[in-house]
Amino acid sequence: MAASPSSRPSHALPTDSLAAALLQAAGAIAAVIAGRNLDQALAGTPPAQRPAAQDLAYGALRRYGHGDFLLARLLARPSQEPEVRALLLAALYRLEARPEDAHTTVDQAVSAAAQLAKGRCKGLVNAVLRNFLRRREELLQAAMNNAEARWRHPHWWIAALRAAHPRDWQAVLTAGNGHPPMTLRVNRRRTDGAAYLARLRDAGIEARALDERALLLARPQPVDRLPGFFDGEVSVQDWGAQRAAPLLEAAAGMRVLDACAAPGGKTAHLLELADLDLLALDAASERARRIDDNLARLGLAARVEAADCRAVDQWWDGRPFERILADVPCSASGVARRHPDIKWLRRRADVAGFAATQAQILDALWRVLAPGGRMLYCTCSVFEEENGAQMRAFAARHADARRLPTAGTEPELQLLPTAEHDGFYYALLSKAAA
Repeated sequence: MAASPSSRPSHALPTDSLAAALLQAAGAIAAVIAGRNLDQALAGTPPAQRPAAQDLAYGALRRYGHGDFLLARLLARPSQEPEVRALLLAALYRLEARPEDAHTTVDQAVSAAAQLAKGRCKGLVNAVLRNFLRRREELLQAAMNNAEARWRHPHWWIAALRAAHPRDWQAVLTAGNGHPPMTLRVNRRRTDGAAYLARLRDAGIEARALDERALLLARPQPVDRLPGFFDGEVSVQDWGAQRAAPLLEAAAGMRVLDACAAPGGKTAHLLELADLDLLALDAASERARRIDDNLARLGLAARVEAADCRAVDQWWDGRPFERILADVPCSASGVARRHPDIKWLRRRADVAGFAATQAQILDALWRVLAPGGRMLYCTCSVFEEENGAQMRAFAARHADARRLPTAGTEPELQLLPTAEHDGFYYALLSKAAA
C-alpha cells in the first residue's frame, strides 16, 4: 500500500531540516485540496517535523486563496503534480512570513522538490519562487484587488458574511485568517480564577482574566505545562463556548440532556456549575469515549451514550428533560481559524445541508423537553441560515415555543470572532407549560 502524502519518507533529507518540514507540509496540503481533513493529513508526520510542518500547512491553508491567486500568475500552466503545487503554496507562505530568510526558503524548497516527481520539478520550484521574489510588489498589489486573494476566503463565504453582517464582515474575515486564542476554564469545584491565575504566574505563564472562570493565555501552551491540568483544575475551552452552560441555567437536581456532547467541554462545564442528572449523547462511539475521558479527568460523572439524538425512540426512556443543550453540527464558520481547511473544503450547498440536519435535531429534541423546560440552541457558525433564520423557522413550526433573552433583552446572542473568542450563536427557547 502506498504511503499517505503526509507520511511520505524523506530519508534523503535531514529530519530537522526546513526541506523535510516543507515536504511533509506539502503532503498534508495536497491531501486537504483533495478533500481530506487537515488533522488527519498531518497525523502521520514524524514527531521531529510536526511543529514546523504544522505551522507551514496551517499558514498556507489560512491564506490559500492568496497563494492560489499568486500561483495562477507565476505558473505558465498548472502543475500536474498536486504535491509540487502544494510545496509551492507552503514555500510562498514562508517567503511572505519570513522575508528575511528568503534565500534559505528557496534553497530548502528546491531540496524538498528533489523528493517529488522523481526530481523533475526542482527547476520549476526554483524558477517560480525566484520569480515571486522579483515581482513581489506587483503581485501583492494585484492580490489586494481580488476579493478571494485579499480576504483569503472563498467568494461564496465572503458574500454570505457581507449579507449577514454588513457592518462587521471585514473584521470577521480578518479574524478568520489569524491565530486563535487559547483560553482556560477554571473548574470551580477545585479552585477559583484568582488562585489559578496566580499559579500560572508562578509557572511563568502570562495570562489575564476574562471573567471569574475564563483565563486568556498570552501565548498557547501545551497542556502538560498547565498547573493542575491532569488533576482537573482547568480545561481548555474557548471563551465563546463557555457562555453555554451559564445561559442554560440548570439548577441542582435537574434532569439535563446534552444532545451533541463530544468532546464534552460543555457537558463538564454544566456539571461544574451544579449537581445534575445529566445524559450526554454523541452519534459516534469513539467521540462518546472522549466525553468519558474528559469527565474522568475532572472528577465528574454523567451517563454517556453513543446515539443519534434524532432517533429519540432508540435512547429516550420517556422521562422529559428540564434542560436541553442542543450544540448542533454546523459549518464551523465561526472557528475556521482553528481549522483552516474548513474554508476550502466547505461548499455553499453544505450550509443548507447543515441547516436541514439542525432542523431535524431541534424537532426531535422538542419532543423530550418538559413543559416549562428550556432548550439552548448553539452553533459555532456565523452564517444566518444556521442561526437566526433557523430559529425563526423553528418558532413558526412550534406554537408552544417562546424565545427567551440571551443577551440583555435580545432573543439571540451572536458572538463574532475576536482576539478573545471564536464565533458562536446562542438562542434560548422555553416550552409552554401544559
